[in-house]
Amino acid sequence: MKKSLLALAVLGAFTGAAYAQSSVTIFGIVDQSVNYVKNGGTHTTSMQSNQLNSNRLGFRGVEDMGGGLKAGFWLEAPMSNENGAAGGLNFTRRSTVSLMGNFGELRLGRDYLPTFWNTAFDEVNGANGLGTILNLGTLNGLGSGASTLVRGNNVIGYFLPGGLGGFYGQASAALGQGNDNNKYAGARFGYGAGPMDVNFAYGQTKTALADFKTMNLGGSYDFGMAKLYAVWNENKFGGAKLDLYGLSVGVPVGPGQFRAAYAHSKATGVNPYGTSYDGQKADLVEVEYVYDLSKRTSVYTTYAHIKNSGGAAYSVLPGTIGSALNDKSDGFNVGIRHSF
Repeated sequence: MKKSLLALAVLGAFTGAAYAQSSVTIFGIVDQSVNYVKNGGTHTTSMQSNQLNSNRLGFRGVEDMGGGLKAGFWLEAPMSNENGAAGGLNFTRRSTVSLMGNFGELRLGRDYLPTFWNTAFDEVNGANGLGTILNLGTLNGLGSGASTLVRGNNVIGYFLPGGLGGFYGQASAALGQGNDNNKYAGARFGYGAGPMDVNFAYGQTKTALADFKTMNLGGSYDFGMAKLYAVWNENKFGGAKLDLYGLSVGVPVGPGQFRAAYAHSKATGVNPYGTSYDGQKADLVEVEYVYDLSKRTSVYTTYAHIKNSGGAAYSVLPGTIGSALNDKSDGFNVGIRHSF
C-alpha cells in the first residue's frame, strides 16, 4: 500500500493528474557486483550493475473499467547504482499503454520484441551476467545496424489471452515513422503446461540494403530436482548467418540455485556490405550459484569462460577491456541483488 501511494505521489508530480480509479505500483531492482575480467592478455577489476538482473525503476498501473475491460501503463527506466546515473529518468526499458480484456492485450509504445524473449526465457541465466548466451552472438546484428535485437520503438503489439489450454503468443510491428529502415514485424508462439514449455519466434527488420532476420526455437522442462533449458537462435543478414545453440540447467541447492550453461556459436558468409563472417566460432561455459537471503534479496557468484576462433572476439563482459579476438575471455564476479 505504501509503495502504491508513493507511486501515486511521484506520478502526480510528473502529470498533476489524480489516479483515484487506478491501482499504481512503484517497483525496481538494484543489482551490483565486483567483477574480474581477462580478455586475451589484459585484465581488469571493476564494479558493474546488471549481472544477475538488470537495474530498473518503474511505475505500472491498471484501471478496471468494468465488463472485463482494463487499461494499463508501464514505464520502466534503467539506472546504474555504481554512479547513480539514471539517464535523466528516461523510460527506455519499456514505456507502453495497454488495453486488456477477454480478447487479450493490445499494447502500444516502446517494448520488448517477440524474437528477444526466447533467448531470455530459454536459458537459465536469462539476459544478464557473465554467462548469458547474449554474450555469444544473439545480439550480433551482422553489420546490419538493426536496432530491434531486444526492443523496438513505435511498437504495436498484440498478446493472446490466457485460458487457451497452455497456448500463448504475441505479434508485434515496429513502425518506421516515415522511415522504412528499422521497420520490424515478428511473432512468438508457444505452449506451456505443467513442467514443460516450448516456443518459437520469427522476426525481420528492414535496413538500407537487406532485411535482417531472426528465428529461434527453445524450451524448458522442470524435472523437480533440476530444470533443463535449450535454445537455438539464427540471425541472417544477406549472405551472412550466425547460429547459436545453448544448453543450461538450474538445480535447487539449499536456499538457492546452482546454474551451469554451455553455448556454441558459428558464423558464415558475407553481409551486403562485403564483411566476411566465415569461420567465426565461439564456445561458452559458465557456472553460478545464487543464494536467496530472502524473497527479495540474493547474493551470487559466477565464473564464465569463452574461447574464440576464426575471427570471433566475444567477451564475458563486453566493453570492459582489451580484445579477445581469436583468444580467451574469462570472468568471475560476486554480487548482490535486491528487488522492491
